[in-house]
Amino acid sequence: MKVLLLAAGLGTRLRPITNTIPKCLVPINGKPLLEYWLENLTQIGITQFIINTHYFNEEVENFINESKYKPIVTLVYEEELLNTAGTLLQNKEAIQQDNEPFMVVHADNLCFCDFEAFINSHKNRVDNTDITMMLFKTDNPSSCGIVELDENNTVQHFHEKVKNPPSNLANGAVYICEPSLFDYLESLNKKEIDFSLDVLPNYLGKINTFLNDVYHRDIGTLESYSIAQIDMYNKKF
Repeated sequence: MKVLLLAAGLGTRLRPITNTIPKCLVPINGKPLLEYWLENLTQIGITQFIINTHYFNEEVENFINESKYKPIVTLVYEEELLNTAGTLLQNKEAIQQDNEPFMVVHADNLCFCDFEAFINSHKNRVDNTDITMMLFKTDNPSSCGIVELDENNTVQHFHEKVKNPPSNLANGAVYICEPSLFDYLESLNKKEIDFSLDVLPNYLGKINTFLNDVYHRDIGTLESYSIAQIDMYNKKF
């Protein structure tokens, strides 16, 4: 299985930390955020990664080139940010070579879980579902994309950063997708495609889910970053 690690973002909400370092390389308990993803996924046998870069791209390139992961990583520089699905389309040929499911990861999350169980959830998903979405229980539902599920744990409704959402079950922005997704992306006929706005709403009823009950946190704000540091130091997962 190939994994696309999305690591090109500006990280504006993490300033001033990201004034001198890309968000994907901010250290959590002394280790770059991106390294946690590479470490956790290689432990279950993943050997093919694509990482997109933009902001402080040279820093990301240096990190990969000096790491043990260099032989299994392909770096793709985006002169202009393409948004999640736009990046997918740009790398369609590399991702779709084997015509197998692939993983898409927003690498600005700190995540620990049973990744093999996540993959098996996709393999054993109900019929007519093309995406498996990782979920987690958030401590701040109004800041997340909250989902409503049916009896088969498929997504029926989204509540994107609304006041008083119906639950704390949130989209973790980690997905396993079928190659057929590319047919839909190409049908949109545009360069910049946002996965959350342009793709997910059109897949309601076709999104399988997997609950990460170990640890998942969006390192999107200084407050969240501080909490993650404390959690890692105390090994709360």
